[in-house]
Amino acid sequence: MNIVFVGAGRLATNLALALSQHGHRILAIYSRTMSSAEELANKVGTIATDDLNALPLKADAFILSVKDAVLEELLLRLENGREEIPFFHTAGSMPMAIFGKHHHHGVIYPMQTFSKERLVDFSCVPFFIEANDDETLHLAENITSSISSHIYHLSSEERRYLHLSAVFACNFANHCYALSAEILRQHGLPFEVMLPLINETAQKVNAIHPVDAQTGPAVRFDENVINAQKNLLSDNPMMQQIYELMSKSIHLLAK
Repeated sequence: MNIVFVGAGRLATNLALALSQHGHRILAIYSRTMSSAEELANKVGTIATDDLNALPLKADAFILSVKDAVLEELLLRLENGREEIPFFHTAGSMPMAIFGKHHHHGVIYPMQTFSKERLVDFSCVPFFIEANDDETLHLAENITSSISSHIYHLSSEERRYLHLSAVFACNFANHCYALSAEILRQHGLPFEVMLPLINETAQKVNAIHPVDAQTGPAVRFDENVINAQKNLLSDNPMMQQIYELMSKSIHLLAK
């Protein structure tokens, strides 16, 4: 298929590379920053632009992978002359309704964390798709199934809760790693000592429910340990609050 990418960030980079490697032709890459557009365009062998008007008027699909805040504005600027081209966005939290009355539109949401430095293997990534008509839904299925076998139909309403769950499972968990790394740094210890523990925890939840995998003083609400550790955080009230709330939440789920 002939696909245009609007956006050249982490998700767009991973997705454009995967689609290109699986036989799709990337017609053009747009980014507000020309250097970002060129970086991705060079990798997939296509043209780069920072001018929306320079994008093709014909394609099998436009994939918009940009910040939520600018998505609606870009749609208004892209539509003219492209009324019949299917548009897809890749956002977990944005409704399909943002496309308004555009004739063919939908959502292609890969639920994964992305970076430009570490490319993702899409064969294990679940895609959640929806569209405003059967033809566009079939197109979304064809695009996603060319790189993954985990394709799910999900409405915008249901996707909001999926994305919320992902924030807890990924973003908040990673923030806890960052807090852990900061405590270790302050006491001259490398974060690498945590990696076996993190890896084992991640492996456990592949086999058992997260509630059953939970360990530590909060499960049994060992107040002696909890209070002692809270005191160690007395110079950081916000981290102390996080510790207290997390401990209470862990104990409530364990009960």
